Amino acid sequence: MADEKFPLVYKGHPLRRKDNLIYYGSMADKYIIMMQVMSTKKVKDLDVANKVVVQLQLTDPDLKSRDRVVKKSEKDSLYAAMDVAAVWLERALSNK
Repeated sequence: MADEKFPLVYKGHPLRRKDNLIYYGSMADKYIIMMQVMSTKKVKDLDVANKVVVQLQLTDPDLKSRDRVVKKSEKDSLYAAMDVAAVWLERALSNK
């Protein structure tokens, strides 16, 4: 299901990561999800996110960044953040 343009796909939408930011969705759509990992904890040798801010944003480049935010939430794991992100994005995109 993944292609050359978007190597990582979750539930039909592309995932991109830049440092502590994870973008879920396509900029070609009206909405996108931005997840920011605020803090991590060590589990054995791995850094695991324990505070993630999730934002449903409009992709309109003419809006200021604070005006793009439609919904915002804070989750205690990346799993919980991805769960709410998938639901928010599907609902937002289905209300075109």
